[in-house]
Amino acid sequence: MSLNSTPSADRVHISFFGKRNAGKSSVVNAVTGQNLAIVSDVLGTTTDPVLKAMELLPMGPVVIIDTPGIDDEGELGAMRVKKSYQMLNKTDVAVLVIDSVKGASDEDKKLIERFKQKDIPYIIVYNKSDLKSAESSGNNEISVSAATGEGINELKELIAGLAKNDRSDRHIVSDMLNKGDIVVLVVPIDSAAPKGRLILPQQQTIRDIIDAHCMSIVTQPEELPDVLASLKEKPRMVITDSQAFDQVSRLTPEDIMLTSFSILFANYKGNLRLAASGVTAIDTLEDGDRVLISEGCTHHRQCDDIGTVKLPRLIKKYTGKDISFEWTSGTEFAEGLKKYKMVIHCGGCMLNEREMKYRLKCAEDEGVPITNYGTAIAYMNGILRRSLAPFPELQKLLDK
Repeated sequence: MSLNSTPSADRVHISFFGKRNAGKSSVVNAVTGQNLAIVSDVLGTTTDPVLKAMELLPMGPVVIIDTPGIDDEGELGAMRVKKSYQMLNKTDVAVLVIDSVKGASDEDKKLIERFKQKDIPYIIVYNKSDLKSAESSGNNEISVSAATGEGINELKELIAGLAKNDRSDRHIVSDMLNKGDIVVLVVPIDSAAPKGRLILPQQQTIRDIIDAHCMSIVTQPEELPDVLASLKEKPRMVITDSQAFDQVSRLTPEDIMLTSFSILFANYKGNLRLAASGVTAIDTLEDGDRVLISEGCTHHRQCDDIGTVKLPRLIKKYTGKDISFEWTSGTEFAEGLKKYKMVIHCGGCMLNEREMKYRLKCAEDEGVPITNYGTAIAYMNGILRRSLAPFPELQKLLDK
């Protein structure tokens, strides 16, 4: 991924829903101007959600999601319908495509209710207007024909009106910096590091620092003392990968602000307060308790993977207890969290804000404490208060 491209997690997610053969995939192709979705008269052609990051005028960078039919049948069909409903958790704008000849069905009405429950802006599209025109009864309804192109431009304008993604007041770190500040980024390169590239949070943080007209210096933990000694001026901040928190804390003088990528991204996604308040649940863990470790992406597990190896090892060492761990990754998130004593989530760099907030709400609704990797690691190393220095209001929360 290049530094100047918009990550999928920061793009507006526009999902298209509808019954089989309502013309949903045809509408997707008409809106995008691409053959993004396979179109066929055969029922159930779309068998899995199709996600495509793209530039779509007049909206800009978006992720288009084409979902399986919400009326699919049989055991396999039920699984496809479940996948469609799961897409609601990451949907910023929903587009429901209805066959104007057949009209709205019970499945369509049920889905509209789910849009309302989840507070998702939505548009109802009556497709096949070339066969039968449908009366639009609201500002969020429109009649189109994917076959002739009628109403497609108007539909794009409607979507653009709802697909607002103004994150100008949200920053990873640049709002804590002054022009010319130096920021040192500590990036361990070990067996778990991807070959030949930096991971997404590191890339985004570098870009954010550059946008603030500041200087970023990237180094590995063992070179940190030499880097700090070589600087004429003290850096404004040291930001480290969470797994090196303990080592980097010992190498960074107390008068230099220290935090982690994970903590910064928890703040960027709007969930740092919940992570800081939920982390103390680690102290209540007992033998046999179950802890869910959840990641927002899927990747090949390395021998010293942070989520499956390093974090469980640290928790067992810190608590001295025989803890049972379970894992989820990617789009899957556990249903029924009450069986867990707590949830520890990754920084969520691959999840959009809506999906991250959905997961947090699941835990909050079931009364299960939730925190994230960086917060948990800092807490168990006794440096959480220090690592929250960029967020003094949360430091006060710890003092209570």
